[in-house]
Parts: sequence; C-alpha cells; structure tokens
Amino acid sequence: MNIELIDIIFYFLAIVVIASASVVVFSRNILYSAFSLLFTFVGVAGLYVLLTADFLAITQLVVYVGGILVLILFGVMLTNNVFNVDIKTGSIKTLPALVLTAVMAGVLCGIFFFTQWTVRPSEVVPTSTAPAIGMALMTGYILPFEVASVVLLVAMIGAAMIARRDTGKQN
Repeated sequence: MNIELIDIIFYFLAIVVIASASVVVFSRNILYSAFSLLFTFVGVAGLYVLLTADFLAITQLVVYVGGILVLILFGVMLTNNVFNVDIKTGSIKTLPALVLTAVMAGVLCGIFFFTQWTVRPSEVVPTSTAPAIGMALMTGYILPFEVASVVLLVAMIGAAMIARRDTGKQN
C-alpha cells in the first residue's frame, strides 16, 4: 500500500475537521464550541489548499477565522454569566438525527467504495486560482462586483447610523 504525504495530510485534516466539528455540535460549553470552531475553519482551509483552491483557502481564513470567529469570541467574552448558560435546546430529537446521520454516512461510504476514481489529487498539476478569479472579477463581472461593494457600503453606513442613534433617554 503506497501512502503518500498528501494522503497523510488529507486524513489528518479530515480527522481534525470531523473531531472539532463534533466538539462544536456536542459541547455544552459555548467557549469550547467557539474555540473548536476555529480548528474546524482552519482544517477546512487546509482541505481547500489540498484541492489547489488557494483563493478559497485564504478567503476561508480571512472571512471566517479572521472575522466571524473573532466576532463570536468577543461576543462570548463580553457577555456576562456565559459559563452558566445551558446551550442545549429542549426540542432536540436524537433518534431521528442518528438515523438520518447513519443513512447519509452509509450513502457516502457506498459512493466512496463503489465508484472508480481515475484521477488522484497528487496527479493534478497545481495551479493558482487567484489570478483567474481576479481577472474574471475585474473584466466580465465588474458591474456585479461594484454593485456588491456599494450595497455593503450602504449596509455599513446604515449599521453605524442605527448604532449611533440617540434613544432620547438620559441616564
């Protein structure tokens, strides 16, 4: 059995992603869930690198790890009495979820074992995707790109105005 370095890295990242995502889902401590989400996002970014999707990997790190996860952690850290909060909802149905998970895992394992993969990831010539995406955004998709930037700017200005709005109450 010929196991290459890229296969070892893939299996390591897959284990990290699955284990940390499981901690996110099953942990009753919101702080542990937030920190486990960090490892999930970084592992997914590593999987993007293995797929030679460098633009998606950097976007994953900047947007999710750098933005959303930091926002979640600040929200958790600035909230009072966060350690005594029970984050499990009362409407959870464990048995149907387990059955659905087992069926989906069986389908995915069946697809994995009964299909013939002709191209291995190590045989693909890695090329950078960032220049092609940049050229597409700055040539063919310049109008939607600029419209999205204007919409985001308006949303940021609106959020700042709502945050600065005086409630009229003097404390």
